[in-house]
Amino acid sequence: MARDGKKEISFVEGPIFGSLIRFALPVLGALILQAAYGAVDLVVVGRFGDATSISAVGTGSAFMQMVTFIITSLAMGATVMIGQHIGERKPKVAGDAVGTTIVLFAVLGIVLTVLLEVFAGNIVSLLQVPAEAFDKTVLYIRICSAGILIIIAYNVISGVLRGVGNANLPFLFVGVACVVNIVGDLLCVGVFHMDVAGAALATITAQLVSVIISIVVLRKQSMPISFSKEQCKVYPRELKRILNVGVPIALQETMVQISFLVINSIINDMGLMPSAGYGVAQKLVSFIMLVPSSVMQSVSAFVAQNIGAGQKDRAMKGFRTAMITGCAVGVVIFFAGFFGGARMSSLFTSDAEVIAQSADYLRGFSADCILTCVLFSSIGYFNGCGKSIPVMV
Repeated sequence: MARDGKKEISFVEGPIFGSLIRFALPVLGALILQAAYGAVDLVVVGRFGDATSISAVGTGSAFMQMVTFIITSLAMGATVMIGQHIGERKPKVAGDAVGTTIVLFAVLGIVLTVLLEVFAGNIVSLLQVPAEAFDKTVLYIRICSAGILIIIAYNVISGVLRGVGNANLPFLFVGVACVVNIVGDLLCVGVFHMDVAGAALATITAQLVSVIISIVVLRKQSMPISFSKEQCKVYPRELKRILNVGVPIALQETMVQISFLVINSIINDMGLMPSAGYGVAQKLVSFIMLVPSSVMQSVSAFVAQNIGAGQKDRAMKGFRTAMITGCAVGVVIFFAGFFGGARMSSLFTSDAEVIAQSADYLRGFSADCILTCVLFSSIGYFNGCGKSIPVMV
């Protein structure tokens, strides 16, 4: 389907591999650029700050990334429901799902903002951040938390667009934000020497610009859904279906991210250099994991539309195609992480000890690149079917 020059991919017809690739590549690009927010912060702070700044941004951005992943996972419920309604050719019901999603996430954003602002210090204490970096980490989290509603707005818009088969616009929006963030980091950290606070402010400003541009562009777009302002209310049936899919996915992501934060807190307790090294390694890992994440989102959208259209065999073929393709890419990433960890780590810092700590972690982690491509393809299939509880278990 093509509307106003923008392409919405119909997954219910045509070559499977081509459809998945055309959807997955911009999804991956958007995820890479979104993860680049924290990475750019770390690069700039690493060049103009010290180890305490690296530790603070590494831990703080890891925590905020966890929050963002949970929001994205919950938004997957909306993506799946909208995709199924598109497959069923029910544009009005798809619009009801959009309205319900907006209200749900607005409430969630307000609650999260209050909680994170109030309990930022407690969170940093639980993460066992080194004493030298404690105050900087609290500051980074508090500034980023003030922009939770902005983060949520972007992810809701992206979730809706991916549900209708459009992954290009989210890629465009986050690309603009990434450019703004780079400029903001260089100004706030490099020129005005605002250190950690400057990095956090640049990130929030960039996301705000992205949301403003996305709203302006969407007002001029025509999509295969029927939506009006009057539909911005809770439709109980749609809310139940969105939560039935989204909550188990969000709980699953929460457990995974908490496990990483536990590891982070253990390493933080080892001292400043291990903490800084792990912060760099986790930033690289966050990029590596975007490959299986893009596969998962693509399979979810593909399967959702085909299940809605009653094409279960095509949905299964899409799952198998994505798994094989993802594993092939995973092998390449494995070799890069195992043999090139030090070189990749040097992009974030010139400190030899921090680079060595980061490279050690990457050698141990690299095998996971292949395994997760199988796991995330399976997760995407079940999510697309609307059966996310078995995935959570």
